[in-house]
Amino acid sequence: MSTTDKASTEAPNPSEDAADATDATDTADATETAAGAQLSTAPAEDGGGPVGIGVIGWIRWFWRQLTSMRVALILLFLLSLGSIPGSLVPQNQVDAMKVAQWKKDHSFWVPVAEKLQLFDVYSSVWFSAIYLLLFISLIGCIVPRTWQFVGQLTGRPPGAPKRLDRLPAYATWRTEKSPDEVLAQAKTILGGRRFRTEAGTSAVAAEKGYLREAGNLLFHVALIVMLIAFAWGQLFKSEGGKLVLRGKGFANTLTQYDDFKYGSWFDPDDLSPFSFTLDKFDATYEESGPQKGTARDFKAYVTFSDGADGAPQKREIQVNKPMEVDGSKVYLLGHGYAPVISVTDPTGKVIYKDAVPMLPFDANLSSSGAVKVADGYRDKDGKKEQLGFNAMFVPTFAGEGKGTMLSQFPDLKFPVLALSAYHGSLGVDSGLPQNVYQLNTSKMQEFKDPDGQLFKKRLLPGETMELPNGAGTVKFEGVERWATFSITRQPGSGLALAGAIAAIGGLAASLFIQRRRVWVRAVAGKDGVTVVEMAGLGRSESAKLPEELGQLAAALHQQAPTAPDQPVTATVEGERG
Repeated sequence: MSTTDKASTEAPNPSEDAADATDATDTADATETAAGAQLSTAPAEDGGGPVGIGVIGWIRWFWRQLTSMRVALILLFLLSLGSIPGSLVPQNQVDAMKVAQWKKDHSFWVPVAEKLQLFDVYSSVWFSAIYLLLFISLIGCIVPRTWQFVGQLTGRPPGAPKRLDRLPAYATWRTEKSPDEVLAQAKTILGGRRFRTEAGTSAVAAEKGYLREAGNLLFHVALIVMLIAFAWGQLFKSEGGKLVLRGKGFANTLTQYDDFKYGSWFDPDDLSPFSFTLDKFDATYEESGPQKGTARDFKAYVTFSDGADGAPQKREIQVNKPMEVDGSKVYLLGHGYAPVISVTDPTGKVIYKDAVPMLPFDANLSSSGAVKVADGYRDKDGKKEQLGFNAMFVPTFAGEGKGTMLSQFPDLKFPVLALSAYHGSLGVDSGLPQNVYQLNTSKMQEFKDPDGQLFKKRLLPGETMELPNGAGTVKFEGVERWATFSITRQPGSGLALAGAIAAIGGLAASLFIQRRRVWVRAVAGKDGVTVVEMAGLGRSESAKLPEELGQLAAALHQQAPTAPDQPVTATVEGERG
């Protein structure tokens, strides 16, 4: 037997005077079982088979298994495991183009993936079944535990066991104070330490640590809240992207988006009615040192209108600082450059003038794109044609003979535009979707230079490129900026955050708070001296329980000190064997 504190003298234990009035045949196991009853709200595990006979018995057995904590943890694990395919395999509701490409690249696995609903994991039958079973399991587990916990809160601490010295933490001494005085002092001390107390005829029972079970219940309720928030968000979410040129605007309608993703129960009427215009975009970069070219700050200045008749407002949108509008958030994702290009026909008439967004492909914003002149052009013979130009733009060119056509810095230090020219049919009249940043030259012919090669040229702002054979001109007018925005609506995100915080708090309470009970007994011995006994019992063995009992015993001992000329045998014990 190990003890945390034990006196050095070996006199007979004065608790024997009090034990004479009790049943000496009580065992330690019976004592601890009675004292520790209902320290937890967890329902008793049913290790047997179905209760009852027939269908009703099987239903009751299945319900008990489903609402057990073991099954809830298994279902939670299966839910996490089931979400893995949704991350590895493209989803129809996220990007149908990636799904089509995946099917093309993995044609052998397509029949299996479709049967397993791997392209629609989160709305699949098997994932929904796990989700609903977990939801039912948690509710079935929480409801009875909650009623049991309410009953414990409204009840009173149980009376003291007959043999306190059998409990894991124990202390005793003899005092000249009367039993009533000792018990009164004990109740005051325990109440001051936030124990709930109940006085009996010869003992005071106290209980503490209800937040442990409250935290346990809170954790499970928080899991249900997060499940509801997750389902709500997946069913009603929407997310779209839009590239906006400086000076241009955006209205929050489906037709305005470049790409759009949404949940199963999404309704276009749920889109918040707002619009904004990109007035200005600022970007700053590190000018020197080892981090030269590193972005320091991005900021978009917009004129925002809430609703059709809303008054214009000036707003700023920065990275990680979105603009919030009626449940929607407008994020600034990226930016780039859009060279302003004008095209004239052989007669000198301007048939095209626009800012053409280029897509960056490196950190210094080297960009590529395509210029498509679909309407208004006729060659020198009056034949209607379409023009196309593959474009390469760099905001800072190293200079002729100083490397490849790649940017040296992301800001506009030395902008250069390189164009290669084609004529014919762009294929835009076929009705098939095209990538606006790529040129389909399958039905086009190259303009040739004097050497018979593809006609191409590098232009500085303000310079003009003369197309061969008097086919017209192309002028690099200047450079505009563009910014990409993501407009997201994720209902339930606030509820999910609250559930996550509550789950962490509840889990911390259930792990670090110990449910324990303390009893103080004071009875008069045969010689008239009061015998004081204190004992504590926790839900599980803890080194803090003997320590706490020792502190309580020391506080009570100050009010009821050991009787003079009496041998001292007070002990505070832990880990009884």
